[in-house]
Amino acid sequence: MPPSAEAPARSDRVTIVEVGPRDGLQNEKRIIPTEDKLKLIALLADCGFARIEATAFVSPKWTPQMADHADVMRRASRGRGARLSALVPNEQGAVAAIAAGADEIAVFTSASETFSLRNANCSIEDSIRRFVPVLRRASEAGMPVRGYVSCAVDCPYEGPIEPSKAAKVVARLRGLGCAEIALSDTIGRARPDQVAAMVKAALNEAPASLFAGHFHDTGGFALANVAVAWDLGLRVFDSAVGGLGGCPYAPGAAGNLATGALARLFASRKIETGVDLARLGLAEQWVADFVRRDPRQAAASG
Repeated sequence: MPPSAEAPARSDRVTIVEVGPRDGLQNEKRIIPTEDKLKLIALLADCGFARIEATAFVSPKWTPQMADHADVMRRASRGRGARLSALVPNEQGAVAAIAAGADEIAVFTSASETFSLRNANCSIEDSIRRFVPVLRRASEAGMPVRGYVSCAVDCPYEGPIEPSKAAKVVARLRGLGCAEIALSDTIGRARPDQVAAMVKAALNEAPASLFAGHFHDTGGFALANVAVAWDLGLRVFDSAVGGLGGCPYAPGAAGNLATGALARLFASRKIETGVDLARLGLAEQWVADFVRRDPRQAAASG
């Protein structure tokens, strides 16, 4: 995965944003106890991640797994200096996240109208209007805001998304003042050529330094999609420890790109991640042993 001639000067370093505690756990069927979420975040913070998406300040009615968001954010370890972020749907969520001590907040919209209606219960345009007071609150708190563009390549309801549609949403988020925009293959069906077309369209609206890549691995192409985005200049990528997660509003979206696979790929290319692979292995083992364990099996064996 060599850097291209168009790559930024710091082509020897990448930032991995660990999203397991939020995007990973939100899709777990059983409610994970708060103490176990805190344990997972502590393990990840000790790995050296600079950024961890810790929770989401969303309605427990829609995402019961995140009902303890304030407690998680207030008590979560930052280890060696990790910045903890929270996903928020609106101003109310932003106010709560800021009060709980979040270091960053994230908002989410989509390049697909149908997905926006199913996921956020509003149109793309209405979702962006909701972000205006969120960005204002964040600015007052001196806090950066990330904007997610879900279904930037493919949608479970509409099928392939035209790159121009994703680029249009990118332009709106940049205009609002988002410090970073995560281009997301929400259902993990994108192929490298589709990702390349989408990223190139986005680059017409903003420089590569503004973007992150968020690729699910449902179809097994996540690492190849990372490679394409890297060659186009992206230097921030999301992943979830143990490949946890998926999207509850995207049928067939199995899991995120596994952090271990992503970190080891970059390590093999001599690209610095800042992540301690040995400690990451411990976090991966913890996920395998506990988070994915069927509680009924645990009761039977105990």
